[in-house]
Amino acid sequence: MKSPNPFSLEGKVAVITGGYGVLGSSIASGLAAAGARVAILGRRKDKADEKVNEIRKAGADARTLIADVVDESQLDAARDELLADWGRIDILVNAAGGNVARARSDNHPVFEVASDAFDEVLRLNLNGTVLPSMRFGEVMARQRSGVIINISSMAAIRAITGVLAYSIAKTGIDSFTRWMAVDLARRFGEGLRVNAIAPGYFVTGVVIPIDGGFSAFSGV
Repeated sequence: MKSPNPFSLEGKVAVITGGYGVLGSSIASGLAAAGARVAILGRRKDKADEKVNEIRKAGADARTLIADVVDESQLDAARDELLADWGRIDILVNAAGGNVARARSDNHPVFEVASDAFDEVLRLNLNGTVLPSMRFGEVMARQRSGVIINISSMAAIRAITGVLAYSIAKTGIDSFTRWMAVDLARRFGEGLRVNAIAPGYFVTGVVIPIDGGFSAFSGV
């Protein structure tokens, strides 16, 4: 008798926020290849549909969910739409995030960073992880099973020049991850897990002006 594949995700439903970005896209493809049904969540329908079609052509099941990760009503609508169609949520990957050029201080003192740019980075990265976790995590709590994976950064544990707001947001994600892991397990049992991944630098499609030129590298 053939042993079951311990890495199979057959029958599982995964939601990937920012699932058409460089990192989110790769994660989405990996989960789909393992057998999960994948929902690509983001604001850009054209990009989400493109990724969904790519996954479907590879023989897996995927769908688009349109929502802004910092808009609670849109997240509620996306969650309810997914539950109506697929009936459950087993995996949430919070891959949406990034930096804002105006919030960087590569070429000037950090004191010159505008407060609204600073707030924008915090909201995108920290709130953009907390809010989807609350909306989709509640479903997992009712099921008493599920996994939330947050994308932290090496910037959360190293002082990387020029990215104060981003570093603070990612440090907040680390704290949030630990807090949620304990609280969900304590209240809803060992079937709930919350973890974070801290990548280093990798090439993305985000172009940030640095020293009069441009960089296609983004620390996540």
